[in-house]
Order: sequence, then structure tokens, then C-alpha cells
Amino acid sequence: MMEIIRLSKDQDYIERIMSRNNIASKEINKKVEEILINVKIRKNKALVEYTERFDGVLLEEFLVSEKEIEKALNNIDQDLKEDLIRAKENIQRYHEEQLRSSYFIEEDEDILLGQLIRSIEKVGVYVPGGRAAYPSTVLMNALPANIAGVKEIIMITPPNKEGKIKDSLIVAASIAGVDKIYKIGGAQGIAALAFGTETIPKVDKITGPGNIFVATAKKQLAGYVGIDMIAGPSEIMIIADKKANPRYIAADLISQAEHDEMAASILVTDWEPMADQVLVELRSQVELLERKDIIKKSLKDYGAIIITSSLKESIEIANEIAPEHLEILTEDPFKIYKDIKNAGAIFLGEYSPEPIGDYFAGPNHTLPTSSTSRFSSPLSVDDFIKKTSLIYYSREALMKSKESIIRIAEEEGLTGHANSVKIRFEEV
Repeated sequence: MMEIIRLSKDQDYIERIMSRNNIASKEINKKVEEILINVKIRKNKALVEYTERFDGVLLEEFLVSEKEIEKALNNIDQDLKEDLIRAKENIQRYHEEQLRSSYFIEEDEDILLGQLIRSIEKVGVYVPGGRAAYPSTVLMNALPANIAGVKEIIMITPPNKEGKIKDSLIVAASIAGVDKIYKIGGAQGIAALAFGTETIPKVDKITGPGNIFVATAKKQLAGYVGIDMIAGPSEIMIIADKKANPRYIAADLISQAEHDEMAASILVTDWEPMADQVLVELRSQVELLERKDIIKKSLKDYGAIIITSSLKESIEIANEIAPEHLEILTEDPFKIYKDIKNAGAIFLGEYSPEPIGDYFAGPNHTLPTSSTSRFSSPLSVDDFIKKTSLIYYSREALMKSKESIIRIAEEEGLTGHANSVKIRFEEV
């Protein structure tokens, strides 16, 4: 079911788990490159062909109509709609605290420095669709963009075999303030957002998760268009002591394992009997779930129970692995979280399971994976703004600083830079 690791002999196993990122093969890279070029040149014609080939549906019109939106709003289970509205309110409240303001430093009347905060003009949000549908992904990507002041939010998502999009995705988009929704997915959808077509507008930045083709397309287009991050398979780590409930631990490990056969689920505990108790729970709980085949493979290939000598060592392991999701199920998690340096999101105590972060609490569920929380952050309002520096010097202020500027420029061999300052004080 899961490997039991004792660090002295199994360090290589940990490294294998954390280096499992689904890096695209040369073949996938080549296929994606061909798709991007084709969409760039042939635009909508290429999108029609790819949608028929990959999604099994022939579409001439990609835009979700007002009639379809109205129908989804009426047809959706009204309790689910209210749940999405409540989730939206939590997410909005949390992200509004991230808003920044422009600032100015006026040293005296001769010097003004500042930083201008402006929103990105157009953003494209990719949402997985087809067989799966994630309205939470819509909320988590569109709401921070809206709060940041993005002028136009474009959402794309693959259609199902009937050429439809699930009602919950349309309703979530309506709730979150998405301006337009298009029935297009895959690398071809990313290309459409990056280059623009006859009907799909070109955007300045693309956010949202997707499969290996989507991730590869984003990676290849990074720099031409802004992207949020290259997300790898999902992962969870749980730090537990002997007070933790093995039933809860097993359930939370499973919650990530069901995402993907490459998802990683790791328990770190300083109480060895916990390992056997959790394994017993895993075996019984998995059999009750719809995605049990995916869960079993994920746990077998990328699941682990790490036995440490102390809680301190458990914390060190967490900081080394830098997980996407970290649950702390210990007697007093508030004593521990301050020592965690690397994690995408931290969940404290047995009544703060990871799914509350996925759907409802408010913090963003788009998190850095594959140990990138060492240097990356969750998606936020910051991802939808840009900063511009502002500089004003009067003649008197430049006079006072000119010799220093000239000296540094000449040290770097950039005499043109030096001359740009000198020329302003030469007598004609």
C-alpha cells in the first residue's frame, strides 16, 4: 500500500517521490510546439480541427452564449449555487487583504520616487473540463484577478462530447465575474489565449492548471505571455504525533491520492505504531471510494510513511521536502507551524483537513508543487498586477548626483550612459 521509510537507509526513496514531476518528453514537446504554431497561423480553423480530434466534438462556435449562461443559472442545484456563493465570499474576503497601493517617496521638492500599481489588462483562465469539472478552480483564479482590477477575464475550458460545459463551471464563472467563456481546451486553448484568434482575444497572462499538454504549452509560451506557474502532480504531507487520529490521517492522505496516479501522499511521524494503524485504515477506506484504482496506484508508487526520531526531525523533513499541502496533526500545532519554512499551505489541527482549503476557507488552492514552495507562493492578487517605477529629478538634484552616476557608468565601460548625464551640464 505505502512504503515505510526509515531515513537512515531510504533517503533515495524520498528523493524519487519528490522528483516525480511529470516532465514532458521530447515527443510531447514537439507535439505541443506543432499545435502552438498551427493555432498561431490558422487560428479558428486549427481550433475546430483540434477540438474534434481531442474532445470528440465538432464546434463552429466556441463562445458560451448568454442563453447557455442563463440556462445554467436556472438548472444548477440551488443549494450548490449557494455553496459556491459562500465560497466566493470567503475567497474574496481573504484576497482583498492582498491589495496593494501605489506609493511615493518625496525626499524634497527636487526628487520624487514612486511605484505605480496597475492591474494587468487581460487575463486568460484555464479550467480543466470534459469528464472532470472544477468550479473551485474558476473561483480561485478569477476572483483574485477581479479583485486586482483586471479589465477583462477570459475563461477557457474543454467541452464534453455533447459540446457542452458543466453548469457548475458556468455558474462559478458568473459568480466570479468572468467576462467571456470559451469551449476550448488543451494546448490549442493555451495557444488561442496567447496569440488570439478571430474570436478569442489575445491575453497578457494565463493562469490555471491543466494536463501535461497544457503545462507544456504554458512553459513553451512563458515570456511571450505571462503564466502563473508550471504545476506538477498534487501532494500532501502530514506531520503527526501519537495523539493524532489514524482514521483522519488515512482519509487526508487519500484525499490527495485520488487526484492523480502521480500524486504524492506522505505521513511523517515520530510514533512508530502510527504507521501500522494508518495502513489498516487506508486499506479499509480505499475500498469504499469510486476512484480506488487511482488511489491504490498513487499510494503504492508515491505514498510513504516516514518514521523519525523526534518531532524536530519531522519538521526538518517537511522543510526539506517543501510540500504543496502540509497538515500538522499534533497535540499543539500552533507550537509547530512557526518552524515550517517551506510549504504551499499549512493546515492546523484535526478539524482543518486539506479539502477545506481546496474549496471553502478562502486562501488560494493554486499552490507551488514539487518542492517549489522553497521559492514560490500561492496564486494571489499579486499575480494579476504589475509595478512601474516612477522617477523625477530636478536639474539641481541631478547636479548633486551627477559625479557619482558618471563614475559608476565609466567603471562599467558605458561611456554613453555617462555622457547622457554630462551633456545636460555642458555649456553650448
